[in-house]
Amino acid sequence: MPALTFKSSKLLRAQDSFTSFAFVLPALVIFSIFYVYPFFDIFNLSLHEWNGISFKRTFVGFDNFSELGVDKIWWKSVWNAMYITIMALTLQNALAFALALACDREIRMKNFYRVVFFLPPVLSEIVVGLIWRWILNAEMQAGEHIGLLNHWLVQSGLPHLVHEWLSDPETALTCIAVVHCWKGFGWGFIMLLAGLQTIDRQLYEAAKVDGANTLSTFWHVTLPMMVPVILVVVILTVLGSMQAFVLILSMVGQGLVYHTEVPVTRILASMQGVNRFGYACAQGVCFAGILICISIFFKMISDRAKQV
Repeated sequence: MPALTFKSSKLLRAQDSFTSFAFVLPALVIFSIFYVYPFFDIFNLSLHEWNGISFKRTFVGFDNFSELGVDKIWWKSVWNAMYITIMALTLQNALAFALALACDREIRMKNFYRVVFFLPPVLSEIVVGLIWRWILNAEMQAGEHIGLLNHWLVQSGLPHLVHEWLSDPETALTCIAVVHCWKGFGWGFIMLLAGLQTIDRQLYEAAKVDGANTLSTFWHVTLPMMVPVILVVVILTVLGSMQAFVLILSMVGQGLVYHTEVPVTRILASMQGVNRFGYACAQGVCFAGILICISIFFKMISDRAKQV
């Protein structure tokens, strides 16, 4: 009798495991087909020289990766993406956190502000890029500036500040980074606002009873409770900013090569210009490795923060 009970319990556990696996299987199949297999296929292509058209592929081993190691334009594009990411981590998330703190309080029309602040992220990146391209346009017609910013500077009596914002290598990347921050701060705003609303209000009342001022309450109550949410926002900001692509193409295209190039546009240029699909795949594998390392780094920070 005990043997039968043991066998039946073992059979039930096996059935439960099979049922659980059956629920996970569709997602696992989709993930394998659209993520795992393409990654290994791209890695295989990175070991070959291929023009993207013919069936002939020339095996070159790690020559593409060796060339990538000394490709100054590629590493400059990585730095450009990091610059946009640093701007997003500071300017974008600071703005999102400040607005989330403001809307978390009892202020007039706070629901209206929530809708307005979330409008930029839901707009098309192409539309946003074209609008800002018009705003920052430095061209002139009939003695008048076409771009809204330069026109406003002239009308405000500040003609010395008129500039070719998207044509100057020194300002083009910064303009793109600022527009990227404006476009993306709404996502962080919504997530941070949701995190603020989960904080128990009794903690604020207890801090107030203890005589804590606004700054002390923020530092000792709000910030520690928001650490998990802030880390999630930081990770999503880094991954999203490092892969910026459509906004850059719609604002400057591929004109300022080396100055506004980012990894994704560089990969596209390798496929379009010289038809070096193998080299483009090597760039993609390298870029994926960078993003994976960044994700692991922030995952370790998140795990440590949860243990504190």
